[in-house]
Amino acid sequence: MRLSSLADYAVVMMSAAARHCGGIARLNATLLAEETGVPLPTVQKLVSRLSAAGLIESTRGTGGGFRLSRPPAMISLADIIEAVEGPIALTSCVDGASQDCCVEQTCKVKPHWNAVNGAVRGALAGVSLASLSQTPVLQVPA
Repeated sequence: MRLSSLADYAVVMMSAAARHCGGIARLNATLLAEETGVPLPTVQKLVSRLSAAGLIESTRGTGGGFRLSRPPAMISLADIIEAVEGPIALTSCVDGASQDCCVEQTCKVKPHWNAVNGAVRGALAGVSLASLSQTPVLQVPA
């Protein structure tokens, strides 16, 4: 399983925004693009998606910009990924999409995919934006 580039960039952007919590009142797309290295058009596209998902609040005009809609500890990695990718589903047979599966009628695994999806989503939901925005402590070999 691999995240799309957009989902990866969204995590990078949200982590940068979390590091600014309590400092700059609002961020703007240009500042975030410069800080993260994510291209400005991509930042703008993701700001729109993250705002639509309720993860950031956006204000236009003078003094405008955006900020997190809630504290970083209350935003999970799953929230960010789902804002960009949609619901977490490892296979198409459980996400409600039409499918062209040649074993659908006899598949013995299909009933188990919801549990697997739940476990993956649970693991991602257990990682907060607050933890992602902290500088990692490097382990020195003994």
